[in-house]
Amino acid sequence: MSPVSRMASTMPEAARTRQFLVPLIVACALFMENLDSTVIATSLPAIARSFHEDPLRLNLAITSYLLSLGIFIPLSGWMADRFGARTIFCSAIVVFTLGSIGCSAVNSLPELVLARILQGVGGAMMVPVGRLVILRTIPKSDLVNAMAWLTVPALLGPVLGPPIGGFIATFGSWRWIFLINIPIGILGVALALTFIENTKEERAETFDTYGFVIVSLGVAATMFGFENVGRGILPLPAITALLVVGIVLLALYYRHARAVASPIIDISLLRVQTFGASVTGGFLFRMGIGALPFLTPMMLQLGFGLTPFASGMITFAGAAGAMTMKFTAGPIIRRFGYRPVLLTNTFICAFFMALYGFFTPETPHLVIIGTLLVGGFFRSLQFTSLNTIAYADIQTPSMSRATTLSSVAQQLSLSFGVGVGALLLHMTLVMSGKPVLTASDFSPAYFIIAAIGLTSVLFFWPLPPNAGDEVSGRLPAAPVPKPGIEVPHTAD
Repeated sequence: MSPVSRMASTMPEAARTRQFLVPLIVACALFMENLDSTVIATSLPAIARSFHEDPLRLNLAITSYLLSLGIFIPLSGWMADRFGARTIFCSAIVVFTLGSIGCSAVNSLPELVLARILQGVGGAMMVPVGRLVILRTIPKSDLVNAMAWLTVPALLGPVLGPPIGGFIATFGSWRWIFLINIPIGILGVALALTFIENTKEERAETFDTYGFVIVSLGVAATMFGFENVGRGILPLPAITALLVVGIVLLALYYRHARAVASPIIDISLLRVQTFGASVTGGFLFRMGIGALPFLTPMMLQLGFGLTPFASGMITFAGAAGAMTMKFTAGPIIRRFGYRPVLLTNTFICAFFMALYGFFTPETPHLVIIGTLLVGGFFRSLQFTSLNTIAYADIQTPSMSRATTLSSVAQQLSLSFGVGVGALLLHMTLVMSGKPVLTASDFSPAYFIIAAIGLTSVLFFWPLPPNAGDEVSGRLPAAPVPKPGIEVPHTAD
């Protein structure tokens, strides 16, 4: 066999190996980030006692991290194209790990918030750049399976996070929950340097400095203003000023983005129907889901009186259900199509979120675990659907801009979810006139976030019946490359 023939015969196998390996490497970063998020959510009451703080104020440790993600994610695509995907990916893991070390050494809530912001800077680069590598490596027809391989190891984080965090907070010091990121970070960097190519893409346009500044400040002001509404932490004039400044800055950015050729966040991509439905409908759905990691550990510990370890052992059921779905999401989407799955599953997920509001201290733990398990199963199906249909009609040169916009929207929706959950608990506490939270105070919050998630069907309903068929595998792959849909950005 000639060298050319041997090369041709080995290329398909090499491509299959790469398609299998790259998602698993990126999953190392997702594993670390998801493990950290679920560990800290379970340990918040213990951290609050250590700092002599109100447990409700500790949600700032979650919100500040999510807010940092939302601010710095816009840099990810531009930096990956400028300096190389591997360089940015490895640097992000190092920054996230250093932030984790900082979190373990803090002695007050403000210090914890600052360390979490540093973690957020790293996380803002890890996940979008990793997703961009996958989108540029995997054919669209294999995207659902690739995302499944990506998220299975990453879902081990939420599965292991609650019991690990609960065990550490109950039987040791909560500070160790952050130090477990060190060996994971070292492994992620080693694998990335070995197997990920440091690809770059030449960009003719300059960095949109003005757009980055105003959109970052606008997002920060709006989020911090919204976070403190009705909670008594900041005076009302300060909250009002934050919200007004944030809204004005975001309006200025909207005008700016329509007037320049290469904005830092390209909102014109929302005109692509599948991408727009995924981002806008997904924002509302994730806003409801984003409150669950904050509400459920609080309910089990403050409302039901369980230890952090017992709480973690119960809440990990939702992540276990999500991991189970990853093996069946592809066949389900391929059998029924994206539109029917998104519409039907939204109602199912909202139903299970509302069910959590009926839990009481007398509810058998097996019933709670079973409900969390099934609910996590269907939420994972929704996430897989949203994360893959988003890129069904996006052309390869636009992938970087699309992943940036999608990642910003995802993180902000989760941050809004945590803020809504904390605000609803505070309002319920004020209206009831009780000094501390009880089990019944959590029910209204679950009902309202379920209603918020349900409104996402308004954006999934207009999708055509064949939306995303190439990605789902319902249609055979085209024999020649499809032109896709490119949204040219022209100044108005």
